[in-house]
Amino acid sequence: MVAHLQGDQLPTWIEAATSTTELPSLRSFAQHLERDLDAVTAGLTLPWNSGVVEGHVNRIKMLKCQMFGRAGFDLLRKRVLLA
Repeated sequence: MVAHLQGDQLPTWIEAATSTTELPSLRSFAQHLERDLDAVTAGLTLPWNSGVVEGHVNRIKMLKCQMFGRAGFDLLRKRVLLA
């Protein structure tokens, strides 16, 4: 479903997962997916993703963590722009 962008099959999968009794963690995961079904279905159907943005956010967080307690915002800004 994830690799082939088949989000239309999600309600059937959630129904099968919530009816299982052997795996309570899977049942709980499926129930939580139902809370925001439209967003999850769109994520499994549409070809766009935010992978590039998440990579930049991760890099900025890493730089911030490395510089914790060392300098102010000006130096952090310079490192982000030059890195």
